[in-house]
Amino acid sequence: MAELVTYQEGSVVSRQITKADAGNVTLFAFDKDQELSEHTAPFDALVHVLEGEAEIRISGNPFHLKAGDAIIMPADEPHAVKAVQKFKMLLTMIRK
Repeated sequence: MAELVTYQEGSVVSRQITKADAGNVTLFAFDKDQELSEHTAPFDALVHVLEGEAEIRISGNPFHLKAGDAIIMPADEPHAVKAVQKFKMLLTMIRK
């Protein structure tokens, strides 16, 4: 699965795998130090780190994740994602 998205220097790259009424699945590749700034989403989201390392902040609390780790970002909670090193993640949005 990780091979379906490639790193680009100084960028965050995404590739939507599927989109449905029940939710969607998107692959991301983050170059080192790239980030998604703090935001909220109306749905729960499952992050599964496929390779590398990331810091995920949820409601101001940092979580250090590495390949194989997963975390749920609850709906309506502020969260941010930053690449500690290059990393890839699978993001699954779960609509209610």
